Amino acid sequence: MDSSPHDPGADGTGSAPPAAYRSEVTLNVNGKPRTLLIDHRRVLLDLLREDLDLTGAKKGCDHGQCGACTVLVDGRRVNSCLQLAVSLDGCDVLTVEGLTEGGRLHPLQRAFLDRDAFQCGYCTPGQICSAVGVLAEAAAGHPSHATGPATPPGRPVTLDAAEIRERLSGNLCRCGAYPHIVEAVRDVAP
Repeated sequence: MDSSPHDPGADGTGSAPPAAYRSEVTLNVNGKPRTLLIDHRRVLLDLLREDLDLTGAKKGCDHGQCGACTVLVDGRRVNSCLQLAVSLDGCDVLTVEGLTEGGRLHPLQRAFLDRDAFQCGYCTPGQICSAVGVLAEAAAGHPSHATGPATPPGRPVTLDAAEIRERLSGNLCRCGAYPHIVEAVRDVAP
């Protein structure tokens, strides 16, 4: 079982909370099973960054409003700062670190580089994870507010700029790279 070395404890003194407030949970993180004893109050973002040293997901607003902490849980986008880790027993968690395969960048990572779709780069991991989710949701026929009424239900949704902007609206870019982010996603969209 993995340890949870950064657990501040219920009183903030560094001692772990009583056993009644912790549970053993197994997560499949980036394809590897990880079993941890987790404080019931611990959010996924802190678990990833502090316990598993996966620092790609960023802590931005800590209120689920900026999207910098976006990861995929069972293929769906989530704000990891709002997700209690203890509720994810048995789930697959994919972070930006898990997108590469065999040392090769995910096509969205490559497109972000090719389009210079970042400036400070702080939001980039969340943007990329969110975009991976967008591609899957559109392919599965999930409509958005920008999806036209003529689009047949359950059929793949074409990702034009309006669709991409709407679907990525939960991820904020504060440094002006946003037009390049939309272009990068369009490059990869079918």
